[in-house]
Amino acid sequence: MSEDRSSRGVSLPVFGPGGAARPSASLALPDGAPVVSFVSLGCAKNLVDSEAMLGRLAESGCVISGDESAADVIVVNTCGFLESSRQEALDVCRELAERKRRGEIRRLVVAGCLVQRDGEKLREWVPEIDALVGVNNRDDIVRAVWRQERAERLDLFLGDYHPIAPGATQRWSDQARLRLTPQHYAYVRISEGCNQKCTFCTIPSIRGPMHSKTPDELLGECRELIADGARELILIGQDTTSYGGDIGYDGGLAELLRALNRGCDGAKWIRLMYVYPSVLTDAMLDAIAESERIVKYIDIPLQHINDRVLRGMHRRVTRAQTEALLERIRRRIPGVTIRTTFIVGFPGETEAEFAELLDFVRDFGFDAAGGFTYSLEPETPAGRMNEQLVEAVKKERYERFMLAQQQVAFERARRQIGRSFEVLIDEFDESYGAIARHAGQAPEVDSVCVLESEQSFAPGGWVNVRCTDADKYDLIVKPRRAGGGAETRRPRKAVARR
Repeated sequence: MSEDRSSRGVSLPVFGPGGAARPSASLALPDGAPVVSFVSLGCAKNLVDSEAMLGRLAESGCVISGDESAADVIVVNTCGFLESSRQEALDVCRELAERKRRGEIRRLVVAGCLVQRDGEKLREWVPEIDALVGVNNRDDIVRAVWRQERAERLDLFLGDYHPIAPGATQRWSDQARLRLTPQHYAYVRISEGCNQKCTFCTIPSIRGPMHSKTPDELLGECRELIADGARELILIGQDTTSYGGDIGYDGGLAELLRALNRGCDGAKWIRLMYVYPSVLTDAMLDAIAESERIVKYIDIPLQHINDRVLRGMHRRVTRAQTEALLERIRRRIPGVTIRTTFIVGFPGETEAEFAELLDFVRDFGFDAAGGFTYSLEPETPAGRMNEQLVEAVKKERYERFMLAQQQVAFERARRQIGRSFEVLIDEFDESYGAIARHAGQAPEVDSVCVLESEQSFAPGGWVNVRCTDADKYDLIVKPRRAGGGAETRRPRKAVARR
């Protein structure tokens, strides 16, 4: 299950035709060129779609603005994964619809997973929507935005999976993006869709079956991102471990990792996310262990540990197999960081089964573990199961789960005190210093390192540090002096984190 990530409020520069940055006050716009603002909701996979659509719009001559008040067209790229994410998307659309009724914006375009899921129903719920663009019709965003007149008939771009363009080998491409991430890291989607068919998940019905990019296409995309300043590449997909099976790539994920390790000069970290436990092989683990650029970090959503619940989820793995896999991960990749997620309150989950999950989390000691309450999705097999738990029970179990994991995480953070390692600077502010990450911390979803120093640090830079303290989940670090110690600094101010 994905972490929600919204880029609403991301400070986008203003771009002129073709993506050239120019001050908004001096823009010489082509006749009728729309000024477009973008709201991106959902996970990292959705963020890549948003960046790709922004790139297409900039190339078409649109002016892209991070200031919604300056825009006459606003695009909302929605998430449709869970009921909570759908409600968030509808709330945003209704807020923008009110602005449209007041005449503050001319056109409202809605794209993404919620469109693919609910189609024209969205127009019934929000009549002010002018166009709907499904996940398989990203390139139609240009037509949806450039249309000038208000049509009584909804502009609907909702089709099958991306057709293969003449002369192309792939159905879709994520190159030529206008990125919303900081310059020094970028997401690389190695595949789209999923074949796993977990009973709680709506992704296969929205995103379709597995579709992989070829290794050559991925190398081209990675090199483009590196040329644009990315020093950390984050590999994503609904199920990255099944990469290549649909295109007959015999080497699979293991060989892809080795190819990227060889071919991505300029990238220091390549991070792998969203691995699926039943298809994570020793060959893949060895590729991670042996490849210099591949971060020793495994993001492996386990969802539960009780055998009966795992069968109900159709995870195709048992507790014994999970424990054996986790042992192999730690043995084959020395110093590995393991991150996971779990679902609490799955239909029929008993108190004893939940207690088994809590004990497992306490005993194993994950470096990071996220929790979700089960979300009833009526169209899924799990949504049709009997014994749906009431919300109060799910909420209470979620709180107990998070408290159990919190104790584990705080203790693991304290164990870092006195250790030295390298960090990547994500942010810098004169009032509190720098926010950074070590190799075991992924952006947006994990804890951070608070770098205390009298020096200034540019985002995207690397610093050797020593951990001097822990602040709950986060680590307090200081630059290492030439002699190996850490420099001193005045008492730190409170960290204002987003």
